[in-house]
Amino acid sequence: MAAYGLYTHIASNKFRSMLLLAGLFALIYVLVYAGALVAEVVINGNETVVYYLNRAFYDLLKAAPFATIAAAAWIVIAYFFHQSMIDAVTGGHDVTRQEEPRLYNLLENLCISRGITMPKLKIMESPALNAFATGLNPRQYSVTVTTGLLGALNDKEIEAVLGHELTHIKNGDVQLMVVAVIIAGVVGFFGELFFRLFTNFSWSSGGGSWSSGSSSSSRSSSSSSDSKSSGGGAVIVIIIAVVLIVVAWLMSQVVKLALSRSREYLADAGSVELTKDPDAMISALRKIENRGELPGATSAVMELCVDNPREGFADLFATHPSVQSRVDALVKFAGGHDPGPLPPPTEETDEPEAQADQQDAPPPVPQGPWNDAGGSASPPPVPAPSPAGTSAGSPINPMGPWGRH
Repeated sequence: MAAYGLYTHIASNKFRSMLLLAGLFALIYVLVYAGALVAEVVINGNETVVYYLNRAFYDLLKAAPFATIAAAAWIVIAYFFHQSMIDAVTGGHDVTRQEEPRLYNLLENLCISRGITMPKLKIMESPALNAFATGLNPRQYSVTVTTGLLGALNDKEIEAVLGHELTHIKNGDVQLMVVAVIIAGVVGFFGELFFRLFTNFSWSSGGGSWSSGSSSSSRSSSSSSDSKSSGGGAVIVIIIAVVLIVVAWLMSQVVKLALSRSREYLADAGSVELTKDPDAMISALRKIENRGELPGATSAVMELCVDNPREGFADLFATHPSVQSRVDALVKFAGGHDPGPLPPPTEETDEPEAQADQQDAPPPVPQGPWNDAGGSASPPPVPAPSPAGTSAGSPINPMGPWGRH
């Protein structure tokens, strides 16, 4: 569903959320079918490929209701407790007006000016410069800001960042991201479960069957005809199961590609519309650039942030456009002014140390025409000329220290 404006973008996000939830159940069924293939090979390793495929499909029909209930339960748990899970990972905690009056007032003023429901305000103890919004309904919406962001940005820049996150909430971007995180979590959990199951069994090539890794007994080899017909079939089925699991896991990761990067441009534009100050948004992005990495945070959390410095393979899986492209868009369409990229964080930390070393160092030795590094600062004495114009039998010296007399 293509989005050509703000309202179609919001409707597109809702439509994609429903599609992603439907895709979640489809991926769960694929994983269950792959698990059924493995189970049939473990139970009986001397059958043909067609037999395994048919038996696994029959097992899928019987297990589908249980898989559906498990996936629905996961969604319900994530719906009610996703914020608690994110807070447990990031360490964010609620703050009140008395605890953070500056931040609370800025957020409240933005919400009042546009009639937006006031989300919960959270603080994360981190030197990183970042912020993110979460929630699936107005009662769950929250905005989390790092302490590093509060210390590095002024009021106008913080207001621009808060406007960015409020726009994500208003546009429905937060709901779509949470749904994507739920899908990746479910598929990743079952995929890891099946791969751990593989590691607990070893393939007996002589008999064409699977045996438990903890069992020390060996089976007698079957005839050559059985090995060709049945053993080869079990190997093919195992390969099919592995491929299905890998594909399901990759699809859960590629879900991020369904999250259009245009949402960040729209959030920046929404912030400018709220604050009427494009320069503040540009300045905030420049300060956050390359300084937003949250230590210990998962990739799912970083995808919710204002800026995600993590990049995927060849930037294919990057969920955020570059800061430079976002700044260029604000300059072109909002009339902002770009101060240019700031120095890397390493250079900024080195400069104060260098200045401190210069202050502690001894004063430089004066250099001039009358002294060297090891001598005094006073000029050498100039001999006085004699009345007769000669000095100790020497001819008159017409030159002095300042030139000809």
